[in-house]
Amino acid sequence: MTFVNSPAAATGAAILGSVAKRYGQHCPVAKSLDLVGERWTLLIVRDLLRGPARFQDLRVQLSGIPPKLLADRLRRMERQGLVARELYSKRPPRASYALTDRGRGLGLVVGALAVWGRPFVGSRSGPRHATCGHPIELQQYCPRCKERVAPGTVHVPAVTVPIARRRDRRRTTLGRGRHANA
Repeated sequence: MTFVNSPAAATGAAILGSVAKRYGQHCPVAKSLDLVGERWTLLIVRDLLRGPARFQDLRVQLSGIPPKLLADRLRRMERQGLVARELYSKRPPRASYALTDRGRGLGLVVGALAVWGRPFVGSRSGPRHATCGHPIELQQYCPRCKERVAPGTVHVPAVTVPIARRRDRRRTTLGRGRHANA
């Protein structure tokens, strides 16, 4: 099966331009959520991590998602370079969907959410090691130091506001109709 993957070559700015709602923060977490933070998106990724799936298969696996919303999410994910679509029937048009390399990169994120959410569902849920069947753990690692990193030693930088947004924010705080250079 070959999948069309033209959107995956798009730049980060072009991909973010296709996002409906944005957090507007200069932070990797906010930018990631701009792309995959809408309801159902990560569940679609979760199901496609198992391999390509037809639209109807996804509807069955994602019980409760309206067909129109699923179609919208898949179109958006295709524009963002997360999913590739292949038509397997022209009349009526029917497609199969698969994750691109960029979409498969979300496997670690989905796995981390599954490990974090395991206590809320039950110890038998979540990702398991295929060889032995035991639950996996996620560890933070520093490739430069070549060692595991304890959670308390991780530094998360403060969110920075891009210069253009700082100017806009300053103008709005000066009062109505007045500008910073007035």
